Amino acid sequence: MKLFKFLILFLFFSISAQETPIISPTYAFPKIKSSITMPVKIPLSEISSMVNSSVKDLIYEDNSFEDNNNDQFKVKVWKTKPIRIVGGTHDNLLIAVSLKIYAEKGIGTLGVYTYQNTTFETTMFFNTQLTANNNWIISTKTTANGFKWVTKPVLDYGRIKVPITSLVENSLKEQQAKFCTTIDEQMKTQLNFQQLAITAWNLFVEPFNVSEDFKTWLKITPLNVNLTPLKFFGNEIQTNIGLDIYSETFTGLKPQTSPVVGAIGNFNFVPQLQNAFTLNTTSNIPYESATEIAKQTFLNKKYNFKDGNYSVTITGIKVYGEENRLMIEAETSGTINGTSYISGIPVYDEVKHKIVLSDIKFKLKTSNFFQKTLTILFKNKIVKMIAEDYGIPTADLELSSKSSIEEAFNKDYYKGLKISGKVFKLKPHQILLTPNGITAVILTQATLQIKLQGI
Repeated sequence: MKLFKFLILFLFFSISAQETPIISPTYAFPKIKSSITMPVKIPLSEISSMVNSSVKDLIYEDNSFEDNNNDQFKVKVWKTKPIRIVGGTHDNLLIAVSLKIYAEKGIGTLGVYTYQNTTFETTMFFNTQLTANNNWIISTKTTANGFKWVTKPVLDYGRIKVPITSLVENSLKEQQAKFCTTIDEQMKTQLNFQQLAITAWNLFVEPFNVSEDFKTWLKITPLNVNLTPLKFFGNEIQTNIGLDIYSETFTGLKPQTSPVVGAIGNFNFVPQLQNAFTLNTTSNIPYESATEIAKQTFLNKKYNFKDGNYSVTITGIKVYGEENRLMIEAETSGTINGTSYISGIPVYDEVKHKIVLSDIKFKLKTSNFFQKTLTILFKNKIVKMIAEDYGIPTADLELSSKSSIEEAFNKDYYKGLKISGKVFKLKPHQILLTPNGITAVILTQATLQIKLQGI
């Protein structure tokens, strides 16, 4: 059975600070509830192809002169051109069917007849009203909208020309009524949106490998679907689909596959959705990576304070999390020998494109009483230093991630489905601390369009 395949596959990314993350594959990153909104365009040429494939070229045939109360009339009706469908102005489709008709009529009495035949053409017109039900089924009601003669049916017996318009019209009206039923039956069979939605829903059962280098997986779990009213244009039907989802990011081993669903709940009608989607996903920076950045910035460097009268050298440094604060543990030698604990709340600095510390606090652990008296002087120096110099850069990763997302958004992932999209905003907007690392919640906004072909 041919189906409209109109939902899309969504690939994303993860920010990581090194090539070999040490995150446990079983660690549960926070589930982020979000939504994706997509404009959908259904070409009427594809619906025409569907209807044409279901309607044979020979539409009707009456090979008997004796039936219909011995009407001495035979007729055959062929489709001469593909059935044409255009959008109407009242949530409807206008259908035109071009026909060639062969008719043969006998004239006579007492069983003696003279037969003559003719061939002529006409075009039937239909009006199909479509209603999208929230159980994924499109209801259609097709009514006859008359027909137009291209050449009128006339039998030529030489001097006698017998018009058979009334005979043919009766047959055509009868067949036109039957054809209305055929169109509705085919629409009902082919536009089974529930099965279509199940197929699309199950596209997400497999997590997506969005970064082989960082062994990053994105898992999207659909929750429910929203749909705007169908809009009809001359060459296509448009609507907007909104998915409420959970997105999760994993690093390491591939996460567990979701179960395949055999049924799906009804969708929700909504009057309008924006032609954009917003997606939150999570990305992880291991504490080992944050420690490496701190070492590159501070390790074995000498710092002077109080007009150069005192100095310290950082001989060891480590970064880890403690509740909601990022801890920097620094071993120092020189004027102060001991361990300094600098903590702060990690936030994203949009100007620096770095994860930096705010609300910085300081604590010194040393057994030297004299050194404790210098703490206030050292504290001001190191707090300022950390605030200005320490940060986990994200600019390059943001640019590369934007590029990889747009590459993923402009591919053919499924036969008959064309996806095109562009990211216009991407930034970390929330920083969380986990037992294993720093988790950045990424806000991404983009436009995404899908096109159906060859359904």
